[in-house]
Amino acid sequence: MPFLYLIAIAWIFVVMMMALTESSLIAGIMTFLGYCVIPLSLVLYILSSSARKRKIRAEYAERQEQARQQSNQQSNQQSQNQQISESTNSVKENDQA
Repeated sequence: MPFLYLIAIAWIFVVMMMALTESSLIAGIMTFLGYCVIPLSLVLYILSSSARKRKIRAEYAERQEQARQQSNQQSNQQSQNQQISESTNSVKENDQA
């Protein structure tokens, strides 16, 4: 993705030079906005969409893994609690007998 930013910087330079050669300040500003800011922001947004999708998928997978680990921990705790309660019940039964 770094090449994308290099191209963008070069394009900004070219359009800035175009804007500086315009006859008036308003024409220069309109040239810069029309040829640089608007199209470049659209192109960068479109071309970086795959990176955004990868980031979203990675975050989703990480959240899924965390949820899976938490549920495993909870089930382990429940089974340990169950074993403890079963052992205390058997001890109580032995004491009563």
